[in-house]
Amino acid sequence: MAKSIPGAAGDIARQFPDIWDAYSELGKATGEAGPLTTREKRLVKLALAVGAGSEGAVHSHTRRAKSEGIEPEALAQVALLAIGPLGLPKAVAAKTWMEDIAD
Repeated sequence: MAKSIPGAAGDIARQFPDIWDAYSELGKATGEAGPLTTREKRLVKLALAVGAGSEGAVHSHTRRAKSEGIEPEALAQVALLAIGPLGLPKAVAAKTWMEDIAD
């Protein structure tokens, strides 16, 4: 799995597999802690990445969303929903980060 993870996260996964495994297990546990669907969880994680201003995480969750069949319109709506709480500049930045992957 670590071989397919791009960027710095993949570097951490390869250099520190025990830490990456523990991190992965935490992610699995949090994902199973409630009733959200896989689609809902992915969109929430994307929105959280947008709110955190993390370009790498937005790229990652956009890539995963696409592979899970989530339509581009839903991804764009996540960016548009960010306008109110985060402001237009941050929402536009997030949309461009999504489009880096979506295009």
